[in-house]
Amino acid sequence: MSVKIHYQNTHFITSAPDIRHLPEDEGIEIAFAGRSNAGKSSSLNRLTNQKSLAKTSKTPGRTQLINLFKVDEGCHIVDLPGYGFAQVPLEMKKKWQKSLGEYLQKRKCLKGLVVLMDIRHPMKDLDQQLIDWAVECGIPVQVLLTKADKLKSGARKAAVLKIREAAMAFGGDVQVDAFSSLKGIGVDQLRNKLDTWFAPAFAMQQDSEDDTTDDLDNEE
Repeated sequence: MSVKIHYQNTHFITSAPDIRHLPEDEGIEIAFAGRSNAGKSSSLNRLTNQKSLAKTSKTPGRTQLINLFKVDEGCHIVDLPGYGFAQVPLEMKKKWQKSLGEYLQKRKCLKGLVVLMDIRHPMKDLDQQLIDWAVECGIPVQVLLTKADKLKSGARKAAVLKIREAAMAFGGDVQVDAFSSLKGIGVDQLRNKLDTWFAPAFAMQQDSEDDTTDDLDNEE
């Protein structure tokens, strides 16, 4: 089923310290995860054509909560706490990483994972662990190599090819693309990927509407 989602209608729903404070585990959620300096908030803002949907911070590691956004009926984007941050207390770091891991392992409506990494510093240990986990659980992964505008065209293409080759080692469904919030590189590809992941929610809506119509026809 082909769908076209209007990401500019995305709006904030809630922030939660852990999955127990999230809404019902239903519908489809696509999670965005990445190191604290990978440009996650800027990417979400660019995706939705909104300047401040996701709060950007000059201090990496400020996103301490699981942030939930509604895209459409039954379709949500989840902004997960940044990982790999250095300048926060160890106890706080452990708490954040626990809530991140718990969400990834236990949230059944998670149907796709977008992993963001700076194109100049890709595939750090935590990035690889995250992709490994997703592949083991059968969750498709879209790797976004952010800040792609920092490299010239030739270097950018070489970096993407290198990471695509590295990603093959994970097995599973792992796609790698360049992305730039500033220049709009890769934004259309990202929207198309999310459209595909969200499509089953629209199919369910259509089935529900058809059932309602059938019921009304039968009553007549």
